[in-house]
Amino acid sequence: MAKDAVKKIKLQIPAGKATPAPPVGTVLGPAGINLQDFCTKYNDATRDKMGDILPVEISIYEDRSFDFVIKTPPTSFLLKKYAKINKGATKGSNETVATLTSAQIREIAEIKLPDLNAYDVDAAMKIVAGTAKNMGIAVEGMEEAAKEEATEVAE
Repeated sequence: MAKDAVKKIKLQIPAGKATPAPPVGTVLGPAGINLQDFCTKYNDATRDKMGDILPVEISIYEDRSFDFVIKTPPTSFLLKKYAKINKGATKGSNETVATLTSAQIREIAEIKLPDLNAYDVDAAMKIVAGTAKNMGIAVEGMEEAAKEEATEVAE
């Protein structure tokens, strides 16, 4: 019989840098799992992605055992990393703080595809481009294609 998860916890932790200190300890401590064991396993699993912030979904079982699934980095994190900026625009899409090429958007979409609600890279690119626009990051080549599509539909 498969074990039933008593609790599911979602965290965003820097890859390879989990420690029993807050925020990991304050969230997982009350769940009753061995913090040092979790940190060791997480750090070993994410050592190759050092520097990235990775969402992790932790399933905790009745016997205080656990397992976790590591997701892809948040889209906003990847966009900031590729654009080499610290934060997005304060006024959202009304302000442009950086520009990315459609090739860079494709790379991000390929990384994010397993976690996005999209069947192909083109659909994933539209999702990533929408996030970029809301962060004030312009995408070269994508706006022109969107405008051409809009005029074709209107005709």
